[in-house]
Amino acid sequence: MVPVSWRISGVREGARGLGSEAWGPGEPCRSGWSALFCKMDPARSAAVRLTVQEAIHTLSSSEDVGHILSTLGTLKRYLGGTEDPALPEKEEFTTIHFSAVLRCLVSKLSPGWLELSPEGRLERLWESFFLEGPPDQAFLVLMEAIESTAGPSFRLMKLARLLETFLSKGRVAALMEEQCRPQTKPSFPLFQETLLSKVVGLPDHLGNCLQHDNLTQFFPQNYFPLLGQEVVQALKAVVNFLQDGLDCSVSFVSRVLGKVCIQGRKKEILGVVVPQLTVLTQDSCVWQRVCWRLVEQVPDRAVEAVLTGLVEATHRPEVVSRLLGNVVVKSKKAQFVMTRKLLFLQYQHTTSMLQSLLGYLAMDSQRRPLLTQVLKELLETWGNSSAVRHAPLEQQCYISKAILICLAHLGEPELQGIRDDLLASMMAGVKCRLDSSLPPVRRLGMIVAEVISSRIHPEGPPLKFQYEEDEMSREMLALATPWSADACSSEIGGPSPAPVATETPVETPEKTMGNHIPPAQPQGSDSELDSDDEFIPYDMSGDKELKSSKEPLYIRDCLEALTTSEDMERWEAALKVLEGMVYRSPEATREVSVELAKVLLHLEEKTCVADFEQLRQRALVAVTVTDPERVAKYLTSQFYGLNYSLRQRMDILDVLVLAAQALSRPRSLQRPSQHGPPGSGILCSPALAISRPGNAVVPDWQVVVEERIKSKTRRFSKGCPRRELSGGPNEFNSVAGCFFFPLLQHFDRPLVTFDLLGDDQLVLGRLAHTLASLMYLAVNTTVAVPMGKALLEFVWALRFHVDTYVRRGLLSAVSSVLLSVPTERLLGDLPDELLEARSWLADVAEKDVDEDCRELAVRALLLLEQLKDKLLSISSP
Repeated sequence: MVPVSWRISGVREGARGLGSEAWGPGEPCRSGWSALFCKMDPARSAAVRLTVQEAIHTLSSSEDVGHILSTLGTLKRYLGGTEDPALPEKEEFTTIHFSAVLRCLVSKLSPGWLELSPEGRLERLWESFFLEGPPDQAFLVLMEAIESTAGPSFRLMKLARLLETFLSKGRVAALMEEQCRPQTKPSFPLFQETLLSKVVGLPDHLGNCLQHDNLTQFFPQNYFPLLGQEVVQALKAVVNFLQDGLDCSVSFVSRVLGKVCIQGRKKEILGVVVPQLTVLTQDSCVWQRVCWRLVEQVPDRAVEAVLTGLVEATHRPEVVSRLLGNVVVKSKKAQFVMTRKLLFLQYQHTTSMLQSLLGYLAMDSQRRPLLTQVLKELLETWGNSSAVRHAPLEQQCYISKAILICLAHLGEPELQGIRDDLLASMMAGVKCRLDSSLPPVRRLGMIVAEVISSRIHPEGPPLKFQYEEDEMSREMLALATPWSADACSSEIGGPSPAPVATETPVETPEKTMGNHIPPAQPQGSDSELDSDDEFIPYDMSGDKELKSSKEPLYIRDCLEALTTSEDMERWEAALKVLEGMVYRSPEATREVSVELAKVLLHLEEKTCVADFEQLRQRALVAVTVTDPERVAKYLTSQFYGLNYSLRQRMDILDVLVLAAQALSRPRSLQRPSQHGPPGSGILCSPALAISRPGNAVVPDWQVVVEERIKSKTRRFSKGCPRRELSGGPNEFNSVAGCFFFPLLQHFDRPLVTFDLLGDDQLVLGRLAHTLASLMYLAVNTTVAVPMGKALLEFVWALRFHVDTYVRRGLLSAVSSVLLSVPTERLLGDLPDELLEARSWLADVAEKDVDEDCRELAVRALLLLEQLKDKLLSISSP
């Protein structure tokens, strides 16, 4: 029975595969191709069939090398060898009988048969039938023979080497060229489909057959670039046909390109095809039309993969325009991919690809209406509050960039036509973005709103927001630069960034010290006599500002100065010395701790004081650390109080976390050094102070000698210096509940001006992060277990919150519980909560739109796995 693959490839030859027994000498013709050649002279047709049958019989049975070579030479005549037979005879042989001859040659392949001709003539003649005959039939017979041969064996490796030679000699390009030629004979779709699957799937087929003996040429990373080169050669042949006035089709090449891209190898093949087509289409309209036809005939199921790969592989919109033409206007599928899928449903593409795509839409008058429609739809999505809440930050940034690029391409008349729609979408988008708890989302809203307002209202006052510039904001503003008329034809793929200001030349030390050379003056002038450039300026870096009022010396004096003093210098001095005074006088601080906390919480900046917010926060933290129980109760009660701003409530949360962090440390690490800069608890060693550049102190000779001895001494082993850690009780242990539980009491009760479950989701997210931090700092405390249970209940109530920042805080809280509560107590007291949390974490890790939330969920799941492993190791003997 003939194998299935042979019967499929034999469709072109007839209803059955063409073996030596296909027809008898007088058997009537039955297939489509046979019916075509029945119109030929029956005598010639019978002579060709008789010659082929005798040759196959000779090759199958004879061991005489001379007879075999003579027979192969006779058959080679029909391939254009020694003598040129009549065209009908050649056509009949190559179309009907050639596959049968090749299969006979494959069946005779063995070391002994090839060694019948020691000089290698038989082997060369045997290979020439595969390398010089019709490439499509030779390729299919080779593939079928390799797949049907059990390996490893001599025949399998010989066929694989022959296929490698077949590829290296450009026979795949000839195969595709043959399919592109004008078809004067009946075509068989099943034959082309089989040929297509074998050409594209060659690495898979060869990998399955050869296994560890696979050749490097058949690896996907090597084969598909070669196939791309063959595609270009086939297209060159098509261009030559067209220039000669012949009709042809690129449908087969389009299907090859589409099938390769669908299989995920678009980078390998298009990385070779696109650069060459970019050069070929630059000055040739024929090449441009061939490329347009190539893209238009890609099957619908492969349009997305091909268009995505083409746009990714090009870096300039004019190149995309030359390769694609107006395919987005002609094909609804291509229009959907280019104007919807690549912009709204995908966001992993680079900014340069986005510029190429939108620049392509802007380069032709037939495509510019699509660009206007795209801008309107992008702004509708950008202004959708649901999209802001549920879309990941990367996608929001991607859409914002697309909006700015569209605005840069559209002119004033086009924007004025959709001015009202743009304004409505901008207002809706700015409102929902400014309400977001994520700073990058708010910054995106500000940048896009500024650009839109400047484009739709160029004559009015500009809309300006205050935001911190970073790399993303600078990139966004560069994308908004309007394109000039010739920008699309430039070599740069995107709009040129705004001109950068010229850098100020760096001053030399001599100039800084005043020793720079003065400008030349006319001799005898008064300026030469009055010049003081030769004098060295006096060092005033250590001078102190003289103040009319003295610094407060006691806590109550500071409290009085901050509340009732009208002397601004005294008020400022009291604020600056308050932190150190609190740590130096803890007993006096405890007497007025609550009053002092109240004053600091409501304190407003009366003068322009440097680092006012940091000074106030550090003083409030110092008061809380000194008298934690009473101050913590006051602060937590005021968190849910009336008439407080959101800033004050978040200040309360920050102070509680910083104070808890200070209390949970050993006592020696709680107090920051008063000798160093604020907030640094590190003292500089004397050696570092001496060797510091610019210090006026001359190094001591003993230090120099010791350094020389150390550099010359060779030590074989030296232990790491260990500093003994000071131990002490955890002061946060006794007050952790005062910090933690009051914050959980009223989170679900809305107030007139404060609703955590409503619009104040930013504070809710900060509250979740604060509770997570307090839980983590409560490790090894007696109250850790009830804190963990209460925190998991809080998390469970809010686990489906729509705000990303809140979900991040909840996930951090779960990790804090797993890290702080002892393992035995977790399974003993919180088994149900852990099971519920595990299922929720798995769902978040798989489905959450925010990348940080997914990462936090995965970390929490890893902690759960470590917890399980730890319990198993404890329980096992």
